[in-house]
Amino acid sequence: MPKPRNQQICLEATPYYHCVSRCVRKAYLCGFDRTTQTSYEHRRAWLEEELLKQAQVFAIDIAAYAIMSNHYHVVLHINKAKADAWDLDEVIERWHTLYKGCALSQRYSAGQTLLDVELEVLKDIAEKWRKRLIKISWFMGRLNEKVSRQANFEDSCTGHFWEGRFKSQALLDEKALVACLAYVDLNPVRAKMAKTPDQSAYTSIKKRAEKAKTTHTINHPNQQVKSLMPFAGNPRNDMPAGLPFKLTDYLELVELTGRVIRDDKRGYIESNIPPILQRLGIEPETWMELTTKFEDNFKDLVGSPTLLDDAIALLNRKRRPSLQNCQALLS
Repeated sequence: MPKPRNQQICLEATPYYHCVSRCVRKAYLCGFDRTTQTSYEHRRAWLEEELLKQAQVFAIDIAAYAIMSNHYHVVLHINKAKADAWDLDEVIERWHTLYKGCALSQRYSAGQTLLDVELEVLKDIAEKWRKRLIKISWFMGRLNEKVSRQANFEDSCTGHFWEGRFKSQALLDEKALVACLAYVDLNPVRAKMAKTPDQSAYTSIKKRAEKAKTTHTINHPNQQVKSLMPFAGNPRNDMPAGLPFKLTDYLELVELTGRVIRDDKRGYIESNIPPILQRLGIEPETWMELTTKFEDNFKDLVGSPTLLDDAIALLNRKRRPSLQNCQALLS
């Protein structure tokens, strides 16, 4: 039985989450239906555009994404500090970008003077909106609703487009995070939709690789793709906000891993171990297992056994999901 979201998402445990949404039955998100000879490739652009646009409104960063034929993956980072820094005007402006708001917020935005009691009520409402703008359930719910409405309109039908709720996995440490990032970015290569990661259409890795080719300071956060969470480099003092890896190391790692998967080898990186794997202490055999079977090996909490125990306590749960795989692959 699916667990409630409050037992899956906990900011005290981690701000990083891997989410997956799948189409119901044989509905097409993208791709080509050979039965009806209908192409749905244009829907990839719908989803990618809305995903990146929505991330600019929510206090949620996109760390990675891959849009497949009947499902999509996204790794999200909840940026609570960003949301806490918004004043009343910015919270209302952001909410109005997504929804109509309420009568008080509409009057406030129009420059009308509110009574003190009305202003206090509006502040309470805006605080609810602020909390929703860092919630993954609101982010994914709106994104999926937007795409399903467009798809149903195009197909001249009604009803469910997505399979129930989206799947969510909490990424508790750096090993889980980098493995999941690569797992998502390599989805099209594993599915034989692309020969190399940088040729994978509608993925974060393609955007990062294309941007890297046009700049001389690849690893500088300000010179990376603006719509994606930047790679800030290896952990250090006064580290800027961003993913705790060097972009060049990550691109090299994904390219090397994709080459091994594409050649249908037995899952071993025979050349020199990339710096990320060295720093995190991940063996090549373990890395191939992580990046090809991430969803199969783990349930909703992914990390070292110690961090798994900490997350279980914070979420007030008793069982430790996928404990054996966490011990074997992420200790």
